[in-house]
Amino acid sequence: MSEQILKPKQALNKAYLKVKPTRDDIELFKSNLLTLLDKIDIQESEEHAKNIVRDFLLDTYYKGLYEINTKDRNDLVIHSDKTSKSSVSVIIEAKRPSNKVEFPSESNINVKAMQEL
Repeated sequence: MSEQILKPKQALNKAYLKVKPTRDDIELFKSNLLTLLDKIDIQESEEHAKNIVRDFLLDTYYKGLYEINTKDRNDLVIHSDKTSKSSVSVIIEAKRPSNKVEFPSESNINVKAMQEL
């Protein structure tokens, strides 16, 4: 089986390319992304990073719309509605920022983070 590296524009469903964010959406994203980057401490634990990502997602996109929390052994999940009883729509695997060995790269996607997903 041959691997092919795709650019995001190639990998995304074409319907997403038609979504045009408003200037307010872009400014909110930029502001919250800067906050996320400022809060990251490379020496902190996975739990610390997980909470920062959760806050970013809630403040930027999901507050009041979807539940974001842990579920079983998954680090973070985004549920399909406002309750943790609903089905899981997205699984997020968090890793300690300094733990580069477990992060996927173009040359190696067979790493622990991907296996855990």
